[in-house]
Amino acid sequence: MNVLIADDHTMFRAGLRSLLERIAGVTIAGETGDGREALEMIDKKRPDVAILDITMPGLSGLEVAARARRESPYTRIVILSMHAGEAYVSQALRAGVQGYLLKDSAAAELELALRSVMRGETYLSPAISRHVVQGFLHGALGESDPLAALTPRQREILQLIAEGKANKEIAAALKLSVKTVEAHRAQLMDRLGIHDVAGLVRLAIRAGLVPSDR
Repeated sequence: MNVLIADDHTMFRAGLRSLLERIAGVTIAGETGDGREALEMIDKKRPDVAILDITMPGLSGLEVAARARRESPYTRIVILSMHAGEAYVSQALRAGVQGYLLKDSAAAELELALRSVMRGETYLSPAISRHVVQGFLHGALGESDPLAALTPRQREILQLIAEGKANKEIAAALKLSVKTVEAHRAQLMDRLGIHDVAGLVRLAIRAGLVPSDR
């Protein structure tokens, strides 16, 4: 089982790698701390499993998961996050992840999750409350994604805005013209009904695109 690790905390990645290397049959396909690079590595290496944090620079783990379904449909996605709230879990399930683990889970749970997703099952940490899962399955959380109105490109631009990038920097990162970025920026503000950067940052934090210490 080839496993890719994507988390922006270097020490956490090292600990996770150490745990994975103790699991029989697991090899490390690669690791990164950047969401965009994680997506590129999934496309290139086609790992059996990609373990993703939600909040990463470049692209959030949820956005990586949604795009990986198209680019490497046989790669199972496991989210490993500190977030157990309804919005995060329901967004992850909508993105098509096969596993959702909390970072304070017991080490043994990691192997259990990996074996489960490799069998084609969905694994969710027991600590994730039952009503969150049941609410999602019955459609009660269908509108909980605050970014549902945005296109994937607009989500990217929102994240980069929230990371403090100027239009010129965003254009360079996404290989777009500044005018195109400005147009996307105006459209996403209109769709969200938010017309100041502070409001966009607050929304990006709530959606898990950037950490709350911004």
